[in-house]
Amino acid sequence: MTLARFTTLQLGGPAATLETATTEPELLALAEGLDPDEEWLVLGGGSNVLVSDEGFDGTVVRVATRGIVQLPAPAGSVRLRVQAGHPWDELVAHTVAEGFSGIEALSGIPGSTGAAPIQNIGAYGQEVGASIESLDFYDVEAGRVKRMPVAELGLGYRTSVFKRGLRGVVLSVTFVLGAADGLSAPVAYGQLATALGVAVGERMPLQQVRDTVLRLRASKGMVLDPADPDSVSAGSFFTNPIVTERAARALPSSAPRWQVEPDAPDLVIPLDPAALAQEGADAGTGVYSRGPAPAEYHVKLSAAWLIEQAGIRRGFSLPGSSAAISSKHTLAIVNRAGASGRASDVAELARFVQGRVLAEFGVQLHPEPVYVGF
Repeated sequence: MTLARFTTLQLGGPAATLETATTEPELLALAEGLDPDEEWLVLGGGSNVLVSDEGFDGTVVRVATRGIVQLPAPAGSVRLRVQAGHPWDELVAHTVAEGFSGIEALSGIPGSTGAAPIQNIGAYGQEVGASIESLDFYDVEAGRVKRMPVAELGLGYRTSVFKRGLRGVVLSVTFVLGAADGLSAPVAYGQLATALGVAVGERMPLQQVRDTVLRLRASKGMVLDPADPDSVSAGSFFTNPIVTERAARALPSSAPRWQVEPDAPDLVIPLDPAALAQEGADAGTGVYSRGPAPAEYHVKLSAAWLIEQAGIRRGFSLPGSSAAISSKHTLAIVNRAGASGRASDVAELARFVQGRVLAEFGVQLHPEPVYVGF
């Protein structure tokens, strides 16, 4: 059986072995059978992978578990333990219907709940890591289940300890959400605030926020829809690059950028010469110093802007390719040919985009999907 039927790109050859778990005990049993010295793959919703046309010469564990259990929590909050295979957007819909806030801006993201912390999914000013309390994880190397609090997950921009080498299987995720008044968390993203007609920082009814996010995502082809060929993708194919402030200054002034680190605190410099000397001013130069200079700031760039300014437009395709840039969003690469499409075409187009951006701006784009079998 090919893996194409289990991926949102509808691409991928067969697996040597494919096992499906529909309950947590089944999933744990499959995890315990994995050999740390062999090749294996855990597959959830298939929304963030590019599987080669040759497939995967190893064991694939498909996580199809479901279930949401509410746990005791302090007043004004709610704790939910969610099975790893539970579809992510079904979880978001459930929380919105119940009046729980904290992940409503993550509506419409495809994939499974257990995969959400792997890359710390985020959108419209929210990241899943802000709502995670812990997760239950089978560590294949250690051969045991362990409960990992969020502080141990090493979450960052689209990354975690799992993307940096920790191998195993997520069994479930526990979330802490707001459960007070049916209003959203403060709206933190300008585009979403504008679409809602409010200022950044305001709160809105949860369902209204969810509906607005789904509408925004659908306009970019980022909601799975059998009637929309632009949704046959892995979502955003490239992460927004993070570079030093010095590197960003080499880009045109019109290039969007966002500072990653907070501003350094202000220093109060005394005017009295004696106080200056006591505080550490150099008597000969008058230069005031209180410890080493802060590290250079980093800024996040817009991958979509870089791609467009490198001359690649929406709908672009290489000659004879089954892959194309989405006609709705420059960051998405779509499979235009369905079952007859080729994963190699997607990979080739991705390399072409990377090469154009690197040649034009000296910035390396990194794919967000995991490449399997390449």
